[in-house]
Amino acid sequence: MRSKSLALIAVGTGLAVAMSACGANTSGGGSTTTGSNTDSGSGGVKVGVILPETASSARWEGFDKPLLDKALKAEGLSPDIQNAQGDVQKFSTLADGMINAGVKVLIIATPNSEVGAAVAKKAEAQGIAVIDYDRLNLGGTSKYYVSFDNVKVGELQGQGFVEGMGKLAAGKKPAEVIEIEGAPTDNNATLFAEGQHKVLKPKYDSGDFKLVQSQAIENWDNQKGGTTFEQILTGNGQKVDGVVAANDGLAGAVITVLKKYGLNGKVPVTGQDATPEGLQAILRGDQYMTVFKPIADEAQAAAKLAAALAKGDTAAADKIATGKTKDTKGNRDVASVLLTPLLITKDKVKTVVDAGFVKASEICVADTQAACTELGIK
Repeated sequence: MRSKSLALIAVGTGLAVAMSACGANTSGGGSTTTGSNTDSGSGGVKVGVILPETASSARWEGFDKPLLDKALKAEGLSPDIQNAQGDVQKFSTLADGMINAGVKVLIIATPNSEVGAAVAKKAEAQGIAVIDYDRLNLGGTSKYYVSFDNVKVGELQGQGFVEGMGKLAAGKKPAEVIEIEGAPTDNNATLFAEGQHKVLKPKYDSGDFKLVQSQAIENWDNQKGGTTFEQILTGNGQKVDGVVAANDGLAGAVITVLKKYGLNGKVPVTGQDATPEGLQAILRGDQYMTVFKPIADEAQAAAKLAAALAKGDTAAADKIATGKTKDTKGNRDVASVLLTPLLITKDKVKTVVDAGFVKASEICVADTQAACTELGIK
């Protein structure tokens, strides 16, 4: 996962300067620690990282964990990276262990805002700086937030969807659309939907598109997403012209149902995360687009921020987190690093491979090899 993506995107002068010392990332093993032992052997300041789950997306263990481990160690820090496996009680227990072990900084990507806010409050009471990673905890107290521009992610999904509908559903009016959105407890899912509707609402209002149903899926549960989609589809007489799916996992569940009814490849489906499975689906023609979020950049930004906060240097941290994100529940602005996502359709899949995010061997399999050859992916 060698990241060349900083050459691909501009993320603002302040961040570019702050990250200029970051080297390229390569994929590697996960955290070298277990339990609440925060000494990874590097001898640096202890930093705890808690990731949310593994069920809905391959990104957390496959990408974020090794990239955060490498980036934090490159800053001379000693990371302990754990995963709550979608269990809020386990999330709290892991946080307690890290707090008691004396971490100086806690980086949290939480299953929901409620547990994230509670953990941040407890950590900050012990003088521990907290960084919300990827997901902002609404109503929380974390002073810093590192993520992508998530409204922009949704806008890219909307733009890709409109493009796909123009190719696959041209002439159908109104074209019938089903939306399968992310967890209602995840603020990112709310932002994705906000961005999507910036693009899609005019289409609904004009009568070009007809929204059959929009359904949020608890816990980003792919199985539940597939079941829900099938119920909506059959309730609509097995008719659909396009599906807005919030990430590649949900898109995959939707595509499984579409195959059952002989609709795969005939209906544009959106996604997000540029997972190997999602990219394969795009190469096969079953999924129209995904959103590439260069996680190496996110990990590096979080590590830079953690290094400054570990030294108590909030002035340096503020030079890194130059953006602002509104916590609508807490009615506050949170200092943020907001990175730029990229729209990926079939002709852009090579971009993800060239950035080192996935290997060609992970996506160029028997039924996609011809497409890989055509696109120069090797």
